[in-house]
Amino acid sequence: MLKRTITAQRVLLLLLLGISLTWLNGCSNVAQPPITDRSAGSAWTPDSHRVRPGETLYSIAFQYGMRYETLAQWNGLRSPYTIKVGQTLRLKPSAPPTRTPSRSSSSTSASSDSVKQAPATTASRPSPAPPPVRKTSTITWQWPAQGPILRTFQGNSHGKKGIEIGGGRGQAVRAAAPGRVVYAGSGLVGYGRLIIIKHDARFLSAYGFNDTLFVQEGSQVHAGQVIAEMGSSGTNRVQLHFEIRRDGKPVDPLQYLPKR
Repeated sequence: MLKRTITAQRVLLLLLLGISLTWLNGCSNVAQPPITDRSAGSAWTPDSHRVRPGETLYSIAFQYGMRYETLAQWNGLRSPYTIKVGQTLRLKPSAPPTRTPSRSSSSTSASSDSVKQAPATTASRPSPAPPPVRKTSTITWQWPAQGPILRTFQGNSHGKKGIEIGGGRGQAVRAAAPGRVVYAGSGLVGYGRLIIIKHDARFLSAYGFNDTLFVQEGSQVHAGQVIAEMGSSGTNRVQLHFEIRRDGKPVDPLQYLPKR
C-alpha cells in the first residue's frame, strides 16, 4: 500500500513538472510587439501642407527641404509669395494629364510604319551636348558665433542637419553673410526661435535655439551683424544651431566657413 502511494506521488510530480515546462516554453515563444522608430525628421513628405500662424513660404520650404521657388511654382505663387493661414499648399507636383491618341493620328502612324525607309547613304553624327555649367557662389562666409563645435554635420541623420556651436546665454549671434531675413519666429518645431536668411538665388542660412531675435522678416542684414542672442529655446542647453542650405538642401557648413 505504501509503495502504491509513493508511485502515485511520483507520477503526479512528473505530470506537474511536464505541465510547468510546457507553459514556460509557450511563454518564451510569444511574439513581442515590434519596436517602432518614432524619431523626428522622417524622410516621408506628405502631399500637402496646411499653413499655420506664423509660417511663411520660406519656412515651409525649409521644413520639407525644398526650394522655395519650386514650392511657389507648384502652387501658382508669385513674388512676394503671400500665403494665408489655413491655405493648403501642394508639396508635390501634379501628375501630367494623360493623352489619348486620336484615331487620325493612329492611322497616320500605322501608314507611316508600313512605308519602308530608304537606307541613308551618309550618316551625320550629331554634335555632343555641352557639359552642364556648374554655377559657383560668390558668398564670403564667416562664423555666426564664437564657441566650440558641439555637433558636426551628419548628412545621413534624420531631423535637423547642421552644426551646433556652444557658448554662453546672451552671446551674440551674427549673420554669416549679407542677405535678407525671410523668416524670424518659432513656428518650426525643434528649432526654437529661428532666423532664416536668404543670401542669393541658391543659398540660405538658418540660426536656431536663440533667446532673443533682433531682426524681422524683410530686414536687410550685412555680414557680421548681430541678429540674435544665443539661448536654449527648443533645446536642453545653451547653443546655436546653424545650417547652410543650397537649393533647399542642407550642406555641411564646415565646407563653407573659414578654417579656424
